[in-house]
Amino acid sequence: MPNQEAPEIIKQRLLYKGRKFNFDVNHLRLPNGVEGDWECIRHPGGALCVPVTSDGKLVLVKQYRFAIQGRILEFPAGTIEENENPADTVKREIEEETGYRANKWQKLGEFPLAPGYSDEFIYAFLAEDLEKLKNPPAQDIDEDMETVLMTPQELEKAILEGEFVDAKSICSLFLAKPFLSGI
Repeated sequence: MPNQEAPEIIKQRLLYKGRKFNFDVNHLRLPNGVEGDWECIRHPGGALCVPVTSDGKLVLVKQYRFAIQGRILEFPAGTIEENENPADTVKREIEEETGYRANKWQKLGEFPLAPGYSDEFIYAFLAEDLEKLKNPPAQDIDEDMETVLMTPQELEKAILEGEFVDAKSICSLFLAKPFLSGI
């Protein structure tokens, strides 16, 4: 995480406690002395992997997302559960979402997803030495997705041509570029 400069909390309110995140509005005094009400989505964080097959293809999912009322390309990812290590989260998610298991892992980095209104951080990993599982775990009941294989060049072209690719996947592709051949 970046250098912490916590604001002074003058009044704290929780407006919503949800399954995946909480929403609060707090009256704060910022480090520069400005005082006011700020909203924040409190999220436990997410873990994502950039899976690469032995022939250099990226494994993505095309997933239906109700908030944007459509399908979007994403790398496999999931919410970090309570007391869970981000590496364990993503190892579970790649199997559930794609039916692949990775035998080689490397941390790519971490970054805030939407710091203007959320405290969520994404922990990104490179996943290599993939094997297709004979009996992959079942997907969550609310997941509507298909696995898509693309070269790094095809994904970059899709991004530049305006195909919907989520921000955490675009950022993670950038972090993975030094490890991908030909992009």
